[in-house]
Amino acid sequence: MEKVTSILERKQFHFKKISPSCSISDALCRMSSHNTDYLIVMDDNDNFLGLLTEHDVASKTIFLKQPLAKASVNEMMNTRLPFADVDDTVEECMKAMKRYHVRYLPVFKNLVLMGIVSTDDILDEAVSHRNEIFD
Repeated sequence: MEKVTSILERKQFHFKKISPSCSISDALCRMSSHNTDYLIVMDDNDNFLGLLTEHDVASKTIFLKQPLAKASVNEMMNTRLPFADVDDTVEECMKAMKRYHVRYLPVFKNLVLMGIVSTDDILDEAVSHRNEIFD
């Protein structure tokens, strides 16, 4: 089975990151301009803190007692994520995503963030191998 690094090697290596102190309005603007539905939350020392997804914003907006315009990334980001190691297989990543009901999985090597694998990435990997079988 393919390692998760095979997916990361094919992806463009751009960290769409944001500070935890930024506003949700700023985060949504960045997501729109990057044409993505998640941002990587990192501190000033480029340490991974969590992810902020459009789903997080939509679901947590209901529970906020303040206007959305005043909410910060820190209030809505997801910090309780499973993660993968670069030596994990694609199948192991798929199982973790299913078990924890997440669409994004941070991938680390020696505690350094190497990238994010999405359910779309996993699906693309599965389809590419299926095409190889039928060609």
